[in-house]
Amino acid sequence: MNAKKIRIRFLLYLFFTTIFFMKAQIPSNVYYYTEKTNGKIIQHELKIDSSYFVHTSYQTSPSKFMGTRGGYYRLEKDHLKVQFEFNSNYQKDSLTSLVLPYTLQKGGLTLLGSSPKKFRPLPYAPQALEGKWLMAGRVTEEGENRWDNTGPRKTMKFLLNGHFQWIAFHTGTMAFLGSGGGTYTAKDGLYTENIGFFSRDNSKAGAVLSFQYEVIANEWYHSGKSSKGDPLHEIWAKRPLK
Repeated sequence: MNAKKIRIRFLLYLFFTTIFFMKAQIPSNVYYYTEKTNGKIIQHELKIDSSYFVHTSYQTSPSKFMGTRGGYYRLEKDHLKVQFEFNSNYQKDSLTSLVLPYTLQKGGLTLLGSSPKKFRPLPYAPQALEGKWLMAGRVTEEGENRWDNTGPRKTMKFLLNGHFQWIAFHTGTMAFLGSGGGTYTAKDGLYTENIGFFSRDNSKAGAVLSFQYEVIANEWYHSGKSSKGDPLHEIWAKRPLK
């Protein structure tokens, strides 16, 4: 076989391999599916980046948190396989992982299975601070009070395409300790959250909270007042890629 034929075969191999992985990859975004049950509207929201998956459901009008679960995922043969780090329904279903067949068509993501759901992506309008952040400490009058965020007890904030969600959880026991989320903007040092759901107090949905922020050496310093009106000054560290 001459060098020209070898080169052509190699280029064809690269082409088809690239096409395969392009088809397999789920575009990072926030996806929505709306469900109507007994006259009530339930929003299903997926936040998916290159390695992490979060599925949250909540009722609107009146607001009611339904559940959330998420963790690192991989794609295998048109199946999405998630290893949960948290599952708010764990006490009832005992699920620590999930395998779902899926399809991607015209930008939409359909999760198949016993109850198929066709999710639609949001228009892409990224904000500053995108990524997954772990609570790393607080700033007090005495200075910075930091703690180890590599253990099983974590508070994570996931920011993607103008949407945010914080989740407090324990990876060892699968204990779910709370979650809240909605939309956000971050510009010129001002970070603003519009709360869409809050597991600890459904009445907080619709609230708007504003904070000052600064990123220093890959850490996000976040100060203002909590949903209870208490002053806070938090330190969040960017979660390493996996």
